[in-house]
Amino acid sequence: MSGDAGLWCDRLVRGLGQHEFDLYALSRSRRQEDEGWLPLPPHVSRVRTAPLWTAEQDGPAYGRRARRRFAESYGELAAVLCAGPGVGGPAGHGSDGAQDTDGPDGPDGSGRMADRFGSALYGLAELARDEGGLAGALRSDSAVRTLERACRTPGAPAAARAARVPDLLAVAAHLERALRPLSLDWYGDDGLGAADLCHATAGGPAALPGLLARHFGDVPLLVTEYGVPLRAHYLAAGPDAAGPAVRTLLAAFHGRLAAEVYGRAAIITPGNAHTRRWQERCGADRSRIRTVHPGLEAGRFTEVGEAPDRADPDTLVWVGRAEPAKDLVSLLHAFAEVRKEEPKARLRVVGAPAGPEGRAYLGHCKALAAQLFPDEADGAHAVGDNPVAFEEIGGPEAPTLADAYASGSVVVLSSVVEGFPVGLAEAMLCARATVSTDVGAVVEVIGGTGLVVPPRNPRALAEACVALLRDPERRERLGAAARARALELFTVEQNITAFHGIYLEIVSHCPVRRVVLDEAGEPLPFAAPAEAHVPGRWTGPTTRGASRGGPGWALGVPPRPAPVRATPVTAPEGAR
Repeated sequence: MSGDAGLWCDRLVRGLGQHEFDLYALSRSRRQEDEGWLPLPPHVSRVRTAPLWTAEQDGPAYGRRARRRFAESYGELAAVLCAGPGVGGPAGHGSDGAQDTDGPDGPDGSGRMADRFGSALYGLAELARDEGGLAGALRSDSAVRTLERACRTPGAPAAARAARVPDLLAVAAHLERALRPLSLDWYGDDGLGAADLCHATAGGPAALPGLLARHFGDVPLLVTEYGVPLRAHYLAAGPDAAGPAVRTLLAAFHGRLAAEVYGRAAIITPGNAHTRRWQERCGADRSRIRTVHPGLEAGRFTEVGEAPDRADPDTLVWVGRAEPAKDLVSLLHAFAEVRKEEPKARLRVVGAPAGPEGRAYLGHCKALAAQLFPDEADGAHAVGDNPVAFEEIGGPEAPTLADAYASGSVVVLSSVVEGFPVGLAEAMLCARATVSTDVGAVVEVIGGTGLVVPPRNPRALAEACVALLRDPERRERLGAAARARALELFTVEQNITAFHGIYLEIVSHCPVRRVVLDEAGEPLPFAAPAEAHVPGRWTGPTTRGASRGGPGWALGVPPRPAPVRATPVTAPEGAR
């Protein structure tokens, strides 16, 4: 695992030593696998992995009956995709922003379409279980012809009807990659089928193992999202990435899959209100949503947070991955305005590029900085002392992440796209005053302890930075308030405590699934404690139990040695 998602999963598993875990990992690149394995605690029973970045062999050849079953299920899937997305978000609304439907079975039959999508998905999964896999069928000419027939059906979207052969091949290839978890051998009684709870640490295709464990074994599903895969798909599949037909069909697939995941989950735990709004727009029942903020290790920022006077009062700091979404260009233009008002001001850009695109972007930013701030003797700095410095963590000026935040009095976030701003929470733990753009969950994280400006507005960004540079008492007040808020909401401890309660809440409303055997191999009566419920009226069956903290929350359910046996994990390559 890599990136913030990997760190979160690792901290959660290590922090819940009273539970027994099996880890099921879906890797998305060779780079992830080459990064090696972490030593695991003793309560992790086993780890099973599946590489989704490489195609398997075609598998067994289907007979006539199996081919007919595939044609029926895949044809139904294609027909649903050609009926439109049916959920919220950019692709699920009309031009006036109103939702396409007004209920579970709205005017366009969205509820019926959801049932058809689920029927097709689980039909393919059952075929994969019975026949040994789907790889060959999903890559076959028959799959492409099935997509073509669905696109030519009367009533299909105009973009789908215009699909050409390259478009159909691209869509079929994407569906084959996304549906690879259906062919895994994880869902029997020796795998996910024996779990008490399946915790999917991401939505979208990564949640497919959890969906199938629920379908085949009725294992309750918990879905955690710190970013919304559907939103990420919309951002990635822009006009430059694919044509209209491909974007339309894939938006429909990911929209339907998101709705299926949210509809089948016992509880959904977004990491912030921004993610929660996306989930509700995509059909998630708000009564089953519990917001659980990510947990950061506060200890490594304690020394800096308790000694804020270490900061250079004239220095602004930016920390993160160098990529276009972080909008360093606007930050550099804003800093040019700051220098006009505060000639002694300096800017430190600390972070590594994200892949080839990031390296090219960072090179562009360095060239822009050289153009905006030519070396000159201005009375404040000597010739050759550029006020903008580009550094990486581990260098002499920023040996650790905490040292990077400690070097400046104001931390700046200039992003145009952001989910949960981890770097902002880290700056808060360091008791730093912050200036941020109003994107993603920034306002929710800041909570009034920093200044927030519109994105892509260098002038507003510059004015906020100047205001804090000129007012040390205000910086100190905001920094202290920010650290107090981060310690209350964004630590590993609060994250682990919240999930422990959610695990018990889910398991308390599900039957004990495990049969414990004695030394002779015979069932051991009363080895698993009976579950107890508080007498009274419970909520409806779709809520899967009372809300956390309400009557009967985890009452009578001692922390059994193994209420959690499976955690499907996908480890996105993203870092900060």
